[in-house]
Amino acid sequence: MDVTGDVGGHPLLFAVPLLHLLAAPYTKVEESFNLQATHDILTYGTPTHDVHARLSSTYDHFTFPGAVPRTFVGSVLLAGVSQPLVALAGFQHAQFIVRAVLGCFNAVCLVVFGRALREAFGKGAARWWVMLSVSQFHVVFYLSRTLPNMFAFGLTTLAAAYLLPQNDPQKARISRRRAIALLVFATAVFRSELAILLAATGLLLLVNRHLGLREFIVVFIASFVTSLALSVPVDSYFWQRPLWPELAGFYYNAVLGSSSNWGVSPWHYYFTSALPRLLLNPLCIPLIWLALSQPGTSGRVRDLIIPSIVFVAVYSIQPHKETRFIFYAVPPLTAAAAVGANFISSRGSKSLIYGLATLILAISVLASFAASTAMLLLSSLNYPGGDAISQLYAITTNVTSSSPELFVHADVLTCMTGLTLFGQNLHGSSPTSSSPVLIFDKTEVDGELLRPEFWSQFDYVLMEDPSLVIGTWDTIGRIHSYDGIEILRPGQTAVSAKSSPEQGADGSILGQGATIATVRDMVRKYTGGWWIGPRMSPRIHIMKQVRKDDAVSK
Repeated sequence: MDVTGDVGGHPLLFAVPLLHLLAAPYTKVEESFNLQATHDILTYGTPTHDVHARLSSTYDHFTFPGAVPRTFVGSVLLAGVSQPLVALAGFQHAQFIVRAVLGCFNAVCLVVFGRALREAFGKGAARWWVMLSVSQFHVVFYLSRTLPNMFAFGLTTLAAAYLLPQNDPQKARISRRRAIALLVFATAVFRSELAILLAATGLLLLVNRHLGLREFIVVFIASFVTSLALSVPVDSYFWQRPLWPELAGFYYNAVLGSSSNWGVSPWHYYFTSALPRLLLNPLCIPLIWLALSQPGTSGRVRDLIIPSIVFVAVYSIQPHKETRFIFYAVPPLTAAAAVGANFISSRGSKSLIYGLATLILAISVLASFAASTAMLLLSSLNYPGGDAISQLYAITTNVTSSSPELFVHADVLTCMTGLTLFGQNLHGSSPTSSSPVLIFDKTEVDGELLRPEFWSQFDYVLMEDPSLVIGTWDTIGRIHSYDGIEILRPGQTAVSAKSSPEQGADGSILGQGATIATVRDMVRKYTGGWWIGPRMSPRIHIMKQVRKDDAVSK
């Protein structure tokens, strides 16, 4: 299958997510389970004897299990595909490779959807869909992020592709069965809330008589049994207890209502806030209405978007809401907008009004792409933990130490915004490196943090609040991260410069904060002192313990 030809712009579906990965290579705590699990599978393998003892002593999820158990199925597949690439490139690139593999899988699914859209609505609609998709931000940014949602996203996108109209009735029927099977698998293995999307899709197919009830039940049961036959043994092995993770997650979130512990949003949040931001281009919603209003496309577009709209509407009942929970609706809704855009552009040469409208559409795509790029740049500044780890490795590269190991304590903020098991093993994975190996501690117990003996064991600490550290320490660097937009007038001092001078007792600004400060100062030279850009505020202090022998040598 040629996935880059026929519809112009398909390479962008790979290139743009890769650029997002390069610009923001670090991760946050929501992504940690699958990323840490993939690391552990790559590093420790899957033991066949003394299984409980070996897993519990090495695998991260026994120490940090999370609120609910998650499936290992995605991590196993991701590790299996990534392993030869990691062996070829070196373990120091493993995190990038793992995320790139996931991003490419999701990009391939988008390409398949684009090809199906071309067959259903024509090349013009497919081209507009590609341009509208790559000029969005959130989905492209998250394509390579190891969230359960993004393991499910590729499957739901493939299902949506199989549901698009086809000329061959027999092939169309087979494709619909595949769509149901994929939705059942995604629901049973990765995200239980997709049962809503499955129910909406199945009901629509039954109402339209595109599938018979018996046919639907047979496909459902076959896929469901297959899903359980995969998930339950795999996850029971890794968790070392009988387990179906999505059933446990459904009980915790939906039955007990515990998801509300992470915040509550109004019922209309998805429609009034999340979806407009996901689609990004403000013309998308009018274009969807246009596609629905045209007799030639209204029926097919309606069938395209009804499951997604029903899914978002029903899921809005759940009090806890996050934008990533409804990513699955974006490709179909964007496709509907693309059909509307194609209706306008295909008439651009025949009418001045349509010509102007086509020009406005093109400008809106460029403006959305510019906005998406700006959002990417700002988002990349929001991972102080990853930036701190990178800077600490740079600092310790040429450190002369009597011990081949240096002990580092990382606080909660560092762990939540970039410290991963892949990042902890950068130097240990390079046999040619003469730098000390950094051994990380992630203790969060308050009682331990109050003991002077606890702090005395560390050579370095990464702390949001340096006042919590006991002993004699030097702050050798400060990591800043994004804290909004600031507008500076001539003579006005930047917030970061006020709170964290680049030279002085509090240490220098390092990493991305230093880069932004340099760019800001350079821009202000040419603007007469004006600056509109990211405001950077101190987040993590890199501190080195001052030991008695260090003081004597000074």
